[in-house]
Amino acid sequence: MRCCGQAGFSILSVALFVTPAYSQASASWRDPSSHVVRFVTVEKGVRLEVLDWGGSGTPVVLLAGGGNTAHVFDEFAPKLTSNHHVYGITRRGFGASGFSTSENPLDRLRDDVLTVIGALKLKRPVLVGHSIAGAELSAVATSHPDRIAGLVYIDAAYPYAFESANGPSMKEFQISGPRAPRPSGADLASFGSLQEWDAEVYGYRRPESEIRQTWDSDSSGRPRKERDAPGAQSFMAIMTSTSKFTKIPVPVLAIFASPHTPENWIAKSTNPAVREEGSAYYTAINASTERQTRAFEAGVPAARVVRLRGAHHIFLSDEPDTLREMRAFLGNLK
Repeated sequence: MRCCGQAGFSILSVALFVTPAYSQASASWRDPSSHVVRFVTVEKGVRLEVLDWGGSGTPVVLLAGGGNTAHVFDEFAPKLTSNHHVYGITRRGFGASGFSTSENPLDRLRDDVLTVIGALKLKRPVLVGHSIAGAELSAVATSHPDRIAGLVYIDAAYPYAFESANGPSMKEFQISGPRAPRPSGADLASFGSLQEWDAEVYGYRRPESEIRQTWDSDSSGRPRKERDAPGAQSFMAIMTSTSKFTKIPVPVLAIFASPHTPENWIAKSTNPAVREEGSAYYTAINASTERQTRAFEAGVPAARVVRLRGAHHIFLSDEPDTLREMRAFLGNLK
């Protein structure tokens, strides 16, 4: 299971080991997505990249999972613009967004989201978050429920976003699985070839624009290596925080990747040890995910809870069903 960029860690713990990068685009390449890029200052010296895909209707704000940038939604977001004005925020310390440290990272990330909502003059948007962004969704909803119309957790309603005595602990998700292969020299010949390798290994395709945000390039414009990002340091604090969310006081759609399907490279491996380790890993993760799903259903009874078979990046591995559930939920909001 991966959150963004490396495999072999759980859907929770993987966020601590990702290696995202600053925007790396060759002079001849142009992002084909239909967004406008702007920057919003959230504190002195820190600006966040905000993508605006346009559209009309209820505003929707997309928050990426740990290690990803808003560009991970470059192909997904435009499919919501027929009925909604869609934005994406790249959190501090990733991609083109700035960074400064904070004594309370989750409060800081929450306030960053609220500052962007205010700067864009958005009236009660719906926040949509993937993976670790579930913590930001819950933080905004519990502190300022009047500022938002609802939440969509995309495989994001784990204990960092909602904790119940009947659910699994955070520690149960922090298990490791087999390590994914690394790209070869041929795979690094271009960003296009790296994208193809990435899709073959993990089983779903990330936008090339996202890969360019998360990999460094050499002087010829070829991908060289993944780069560390200062924002990754906040995830450990979020996952080990003693502040827990036990109520979600706004309308909710929670989509769980359940069961999680093995990544392509594991499913196709001819190595018995890899297949055995992968089977044990997914058995444990899927059992904990189902326990968390049931705890969420019981603890947030008004929520719409959906199980979709697919990868942790369920909006990429099962885009049609994810879009269908989101459109139905958004269309029913007052």
